[in-house]
Amino acid sequence: MCLAIPAEVIQVDPDSDTARVALGGVVKEISLALVTDVTVGDYVLVHVGYALNKISQAEAEHTLALIREIGMLQEEPSTSDATEAGAGRSA
Repeated sequence: MCLAIPAEVIQVDPDSDTARVALGGVVKEISLALVTDVTVGDYVLVHVGYALNKISQAEAEHTLALIREIGMLQEEPSTSDATEAGAGRSA
């Protein structure tokens, strides 16, 4: 069984038909070859580096909540958590 994960589009490059998406603090470049009319702020279902289709924000949030509920996705760290985690590191 395969699983496509909802992710928010944060940047679109129409020249290369790609986008950068964010999910759980991770940013990835994906292909938009299979979808049309994707803009920054849209949510897409991502599988093996391809956006399969656009979905609503409500559907994305609901799906991500279900994935978190079964323990397959961690909560996104808050800004203060990231700052505290890096506090002990030296440059």
